Amino acid sequence: MDKFFQELGATVLERWKKENFSLEKFPSIATAALEAKPPAKHVDLTTLVREFLLIDDQPFQTHSGFGQPELVAYNHERFYIQILFWLDGTTDIHQHEFSGAFHVMAGSSIHADFAFEKEQAVTAHFRVGNIVMKNIELLETGRTLPIVSGRGCIHSLFHLDTPSVTVVVRTQNDPGTSPQFNFLPPHIAFDPVFSDPLTMRRKQLLEVLELNEAEDYFEVTSKMIAELDFERGFFILQHARGYLTNLGAWASVLEIFEKKHGKLAKGVAGTLEEGVRRDAIKDLRGAVVEPEHRFFLALLLNVGTKKDLFALVKKRFPKAAPSETILRWVQELSQETEFGTAMLDAHFPWPPTMGSEEHGQILMTVLRYFLTGGKKPPVSIRELKELEGIFSASSLGLLVE
Repeated sequence: MDKFFQELGATVLERWKKENFSLEKFPSIATAALEAKPPAKHVDLTTLVREFLLIDDQPFQTHSGFGQPELVAYNHERFYIQILFWLDGTTDIHQHEFSGAFHVMAGSSIHADFAFEKEQAVTAHFRVGNIVMKNIELLETGRTLPIVSGRGCIHSLFHLDTPSVTVVVRTQNDPGTSPQFNFLPPHIAFDPVFSDPLTMRRKQLLEVLELNEAEDYFEVTSKMIAELDFERGFFILQHARGYLTNLGAWASVLEIFEKKHGKLAKGVAGTLEEGVRRDAIKDLRGAVVEPEHRFFLALLLNVGTKKDLFALVKKRFPKAAPSETILRWVQELSQETEFGTAMLDAHFPWPPTMGSEEHGQILMTVLRYFLTGGKKPPVSIRELKELEGIFSASSLGLLVE
């Protein structure tokens, strides 16, 4: 057992006991204990890992898949302390059914806070509403933040360094705060623990039809969407969107869903489109190891406005204009392909009369124009519109808004 975390746990337990184990006061108690003796300053990560590997006398470990991995450093029937390693982890927007505090012991993260407004229950496990970002900030080593269970703490984390390590002092469970919703911006909340076996099997069968290029895929999916309730219909749409798009049938199936569910379905198209964008950025993260580039991806995933983007870039890299830093990142992440130039997931075919170097230079000139304004780049109005459309449909869409 690690002595530091045993002492930290004992301190939290003593202070919480004096407050009669009040759930309302636990976040402030956990936050104060972490700030008074921050693990980032008092724990050697290499020694911690080595001792955990070599010493059997450890607290009870859970079967949790959260973290890469999760280590339980202190366990009590009312609360425990976990150490979460993150190698390439990006948390979904989520709330908690526990309370406490978390501390950045190593690495750094982009942290975003959200509110869920105009909430409407569809089922016990599914909600519609408006997911609104309240704040976004850079969390560096040593920062501690409270966790409030339920709607009081809806957030996401994009971990920038490999590894990033967080220490969480948390209750076992706060009664009345379940389910622990995940949020799909801008409009959907769902219970990630709840599983509908019938929907799962239907999605698997749709995969069979897709792999076999079944001629009746569109017909079957359309009939399903016309009959299913809102919750099941949403997950079938989410699953089938990619293949229906390839078939040129996505708009038709979406229209069936919207016609069936009326106002309730108003935000579904935007939510599924945003999901595609966010998944593309998460996939890109797996191939990006440079810390500055990972920071850029984190911003593209989480930032809602160009103003916020510039502010966060300026805060971390104050010596250069944010626009110049962003343009440098895009150029560093660009590459030539067999068919043209790729800027992350934005693909630009080569014009038949233009070389690769000239093509790349023009694309950077166009992006600079979208990012900062100024002199119009040397392309036609039609070409400018086409390039804007390609940028807008990619993870770089925020840069041309």
